[in-house]
Amino acid sequence: MAAARPLSLNNLQNLFDGPNRPSKDSLRQALDALKDRYAPLNCGITLEEVASGYRLITKPSLSQWLVRLWEERAPRYSRAFLETLAIIAYKQPITRAEIEEIRGVVVSSQIMKALQERDWIHVLGYRDVPGKPTIYGTTKPFLDYFKLNHLADLPTLTEFTDLMTQDEELQIELALNEGHLATNEA
Repeated sequence: MAAARPLSLNNLQNLFDGPNRPSKDSLRQALDALKDRYAPLNCGITLEEVASGYRLITKPSLSQWLVRLWEERAPRYSRAFLETLAIIAYKQPITRAEIEEIRGVVVSSQIMKALQERDWIHVLGYRDVPGKPTIYGTTKPFLDYFKLNHLADLPTLTEFTDLMTQDEELQIELALNEGHLATNEA
């Protein structure tokens, strides 16, 4: 709870000196025991493993109450920002020109800068072609933020399409219900 970032097994081992230093296996056992301890529904926290290591978090089911304690509001991201991030995540390693070709529009320098400032993408290198374009890829903090252990944990295109269809159906249902309520109130 005191760390500002997830802790890997190496980070946890380095908290101990000499003969008190536990093995990675004993650390894994202790982490599994913590997961089990915090698993009951009446417990407000859970141990989560992400790409960078382990972290204790509050359970998502409590977010509706905890969000009131957080004065800073979650940033809103534009569609262009999220599209660019998704393209990098799914198509990496990728250059800016390749992103623009997929999106069909120029990628704003501000978007690329914001993604790098959030430490969600970084420069992997430079393509060995004229102009030496920068090659981008995602980072461990990107995986951590989206609660992923590996890029393979990203939803497949089929899963993503199913989610979009469900969201569209929900929006239609909400609109119909709102229209129905407005009609009943009149």
